[in-house]
Amino acid sequence: MRILLSNDDGYFAPGIERLAAALSPHADIVVVAPERDRSGASNSLTLDRPLTVRTAPNGFRFINGTPTDCVHLAVTGLLDTLPDMVISGINLGPNMGDDTIYSGTVAAATEGYLLGIPSIAISLASKTAAHFETAAAVALELLDRHRRRALGGWLLNVNVPDVPRGELKGYRITRLGRRHKAEDVIKTTSPRGETVYWVGAAGAAADAGEGTDFHAVEQRFVSITPLQIDLTNRDQMTPVGAWLRD
Repeated sequence: MRILLSNDDGYFAPGIERLAAALSPHADIVVVAPERDRSGASNSLTLDRPLTVRTAPNGFRFINGTPTDCVHLAVTGLLDTLPDMVISGINLGPNMGDDTIYSGTVAAATEGYLLGIPSIAISLASKTAAHFETAAAVALELLDRHRRRALGGWLLNVNVPDVPRGELKGYRITRLGRRHKAEDVIKTTSPRGETVYWVGAAGAAADAGEGTDFHAVEQRFVSITPLQIDLTNRDQMTPVGAWLRD
């Protein structure tokens, strides 16, 4: 098997290094990742300038673009053969609920999915990063499952509790929860006297009941959420049609 690894934390991030180390004895691994942290880049493609591809001493390739750029270039031009799977991560921090809209980690996997490749985004659901090895073990287990029974043309968002592997309670198939609205921007002054703004922190979980990704991770289960790209709100098609006719 050939697996394309990417992320949004940058090619130097410990998460992607741990992921590559865990998977390389079991598959042919190719890493194409951003040259710097591109967290929050979502599904953006760079269209206003050319992109460059360089190779780090460890063999990882890195691109001066977004996570989506990395997977797109790898699949449509850099690689001689298509990968059997795209895995994005291991992200430092959760990608649950509304986070998935902004996440570069999810975006890299989404690009693989849009290009017809089974894709997984995997995140360690904390900021302390105490147990990257647990998320790497989960990735290897999912790879083994794919080897035994091929993953469909799916896009999976995986969040792993930051606990030792032996403390995980198992897997749960979940839906996305919801967050409260983000906190207000933080207004401050730069050393040059300019007014600058920092984007506020994400809101706390609002919809975090049983069945959600938030609830599963809180209960020490690995959360696996199948995602789709169709944003059509079918429940509102009839009301909007009636609104237009009035």
